[in-house]
Amino acid sequence: MQRISTSSEQEDELTGIKQTLLPGAAKDSDTFAPRAAGSEGPRIDTAARIVNASPQTIYWAFVDPDVLVRWLPPAGMRGRIERFEPQTGGAYRMTLTSADASGSFEGKSSPDTDIVEGRFTELVPGQKIVQTATFDSPDPSFAGEMVMTWELEPVGEKTKVTVLCEHVPAGIRQSEHEQALSSTLANLERVIG
Repeated sequence: MQRISTSSEQEDELTGIKQTLLPGAAKDSDTFAPRAAGSEGPRIDTAARIVNASPQTIYWAFVDPDVLVRWLPPAGMRGRIERFEPQTGGAYRMTLTSADASGSFEGKSSPDTDIVEGRFTELVPGQKIVQTATFDSPDPSFAGEMVMTWELEPVGEKTKVTVLCEHVPAGIRQSEHEQALSSTLANLERVIG
């Protein structure tokens, strides 16, 4: 079961994550708030969830492509991994396709598809996964390289999984992105929890 944090707990937690991931950053939690497109600095989106599994099990779910493709696509999406090299410097390519026949999803690569390519920049078994992600899109609002950091923190026999996305392309709506991240974390718990 997911624990719901209060606003002040979340701010303290985000400040701690910021200090860990962005050494030398100010302690003022307002400077860590997600930034809107066009404002100073890159936008940061984040989500967290307590998952009923060990950090090692969750790490394994990241580096096994057959398991990853079962939980990483958010609700309403299907995934297909075309390239996957889970090692520092290794590349990956994943295609996410909308399973929603209503046409409400707008893909970045085609009307119903997102193609994501990237590299693993840091892999610490049972603790952290850092990866880059770029979208194959003709739309310049999806250009740029997003950095995704997944932190795995033991909480008793469970694990707090926090995903921090930096340099989020302006074309990705913040509310939709954070909803997708939360959906992905719920899928992770469903698959391995």
